[in-house]
This record gives sequence, C-alpha cells and structure tokens, in this order.
Amino acid sequence: MTSVVPLENATFIRPPTFYVNGLYNMPHANYYYMFLCFVYAVTVLGNSFIMGTIYLARTLHTAKYIAVFNLALSDLGGSSALIPKYADMFLHENQYISYEDCLTSMFFVFLFMTLQSFTLLALSFDRVIAICFPLRYHAIVTKTTMTLIIGVIWVISVSIVTVLVALVTRLSFCRSTVVGSYFCDNGPIFRLACNDNSPNYMMAYVYVSVVLCIPLTLIAFSYVCIGVALLKISHGAERIKAMKTCTSHLILVAMFYLPIFSVYITALTTYLHPNTRIINSVLTQTIPSMLNPIIYSLKTEEVLQSIKVLYKRIKVNFTIEDSIKSIAKN
Repeated sequence: MTSVVPLENATFIRPPTFYVNGLYNMPHANYYYMFLCFVYAVTVLGNSFIMGTIYLARTLHTAKYIAVFNLALSDLGGSSALIPKYADMFLHENQYISYEDCLTSMFFVFLFMTLQSFTLLALSFDRVIAICFPLRYHAIVTKTTMTLIIGVIWVISVSIVTVLVALVTRLSFCRSTVVGSYFCDNGPIFRLACNDNSPNYMMAYVYVSVVLCIPLTLIAFSYVCIGVALLKISHGAERIKAMKTCTSHLILVAMFYLPIFSVYITALTTYLHPNTRIINSVLTQTIPSMLNPIIYSLKTEEVLQSIKVLYKRIKVNFTIEDSIKSIAKN
C-alpha cells in the first residue's frame, strides 16, 4: 500500500516499492550479471588479501598503509553494497525494492564511493610530502596524523551522504516509480518526484563538486608539485626511483576518476542508449575496486616483500607443525 500523508494543503505520497529497471530488452543480460558476480568474488578475495597482509605484516604498520587499508575497505564495501543485492534481483527477475531498502542501498553505495575518492586524496598527500619534503616526512605523516585524516574523511563522507539521502525523504512520488538505473541511484529517483526537487538538484551538484571535482583538482595540483620536485633531483636514477613510488597511486587515480568523468561528459555531449550508460556506469564502479588490490600487490615493492615474508613465515610454521606431528607419532 502506498502511504499517503497530508502535508498542510498538499498530499505527500511515499511509494511502498521502487522498480529498478536495469538493462532493458538486452539479450543474454544474465551473462553480464554473472560476470559481475565473478568481479565481486575477485574483489572480495583481493581486498581481503590486501587488508590481511597489512594487518599481519608489521613492516606495513605505517601511516601510508592506514590509508591503503581504508581504500581496500571502501572498495570491498562499495562492491558489497552494489553487486550482490542487484545481481540477485536481476538474475531472479525480481526488480522491486522496498522504499526503505532503496534508500539504505543508496546511502551505502554513495558512502563508499565518497570514501574511495577522499582516500585517494589522502594518499596523494602522503606522496607529495614524501617527495617534496623527504627529510620531514616521518615527522609530518605519522600514524596519528593519518588516522586523524581518515577519521575526518569518514565524518565528512557520512555527513554529505546523509544529507543527500535525507533530501529524498521529502519528495512525493505520485507518478512513476520506475528507476531508470541499475541501482537506487539518487538522480534517477529524485527526477521521479512530483513536488519541488530543486534542493536535490543543488545537492547533486554540491556532491559532484565536493566528492569528485575538488579531490581530483587537489590530486592534480599535488602531482604538479611532485613534478617540480622531481625536476630538482639531479641524479636520474633517484628521480626514477621517486617516480616509481607514485606509479601505483597514479594508476588508481586514473582508474577511478577517468571512467566516471568520461561517462558524465559523454552523457552531457551525446545521446547514450540507457543500456550503454548502465553498462559503462556499472563497470566504472566495480572494475577499479577489483583491480586496486592487484595493482598494489604487483606494483608496490613493500607489499611484495611483505607477502614473501608472510609466505615464508607460514611455510616455516607448517614445517614445524609437521615435524611435531611426526615426533608425536613416533
């Protein structure tokens, strides 16, 4: 039953459910949803592995890896908020979602996306201090400082997303409740409202500016500073060594921001078929989360060394256990 609440001289209509449209009339769409399940499995394994490695390896108990741990947690949370629920809905062709579940899903999807963006900014702060002020790095970027930065990031992220979602609760839906997206997306939902949704439009612009544009601008500025600092290094070998410490972060930044802005700009400049837009958007939100731990494992020497040390430690422990068992049997 649709809940109808009188508000002064108007009628406020809150629907019991929304219908998430997903891919429309696309042949073999189930294979695409199954592919997303595979992406999710790799994401869970990869990010759990990175978090476990950081937790177990004492050499990674540094300020930088507090931020890397938070990024892995955000990647895992973002994929968990998006893929399992909606893959299940579309595979079982039950695309109705309750009003409350829809807003809860919206909150967590946007929360973890916000955390990803701000954490990449925190990692750029780490890199700019490490290269521009190497002698003062350990005095400035301490574990306490990074913990405080991550804490502030969580507070800001929760606050922004809470306002974003709370503004949806003031909307009345007296017409269609079909969401033209692959999840309970903020824009497609507030556009369905039949009362004033101008605050939602304003908040959407604020969100894009604060969460995407400002962090990317600051990251770009930090790499300009890094570039200037690298030019001052006289020895080519030291310059290349310093540049290598930024490689992983640069790849993560490119993978996160470029697809998002590409989808936005393409949507603004040309007509995109809804299915094409949905596929691009889903891949934009899920593939970076899957690839981030792989990139950090393969491109970061500290992580590779820690994995090797942990592997040797586990191998030694198993050897000792086998020896004890053999002695006990004899």
